[in-house]
Amino acid sequence: MDVSQRLTFFAALFKVDQNPDLGMWMLYLTILLLSILVYKLGFAKKLPIGKAIIIYLFLGFGCTFLTFLGIFLPIAEGLVVAALILIIYKLRLRLHKKQEMDVN
Repeated sequence: MDVSQRLTFFAALFKVDQNPDLGMWMLYLTILLLSILVYKLGFAKKLPIGKAIIIYLFLGFGCTFLTFLGIFLPIAEGLVVAALILIIYKLRLRLHKKQEMDVN
């Protein structure tokens, strides 16, 4: 069985099968950055600095587990889709609020 054909897009892009050390770190950073982006766009509230640090530490720890799943499951790809949906939502919300301000 050829493992390289079962890799997800990002795992294949970072060549996890050929260079596992660098590939896994790149996949981890990608998943971590996308998770932070999705968290900021969809769920983040203003928190004191101590609580924010704890949130990001647990986010980083969770991304460690997601990285191992992200080799064969589309974790990073799902985060990209979630980020795009949240970006579109935020842009449309901003445009809607701007139009309401122009009407009033």
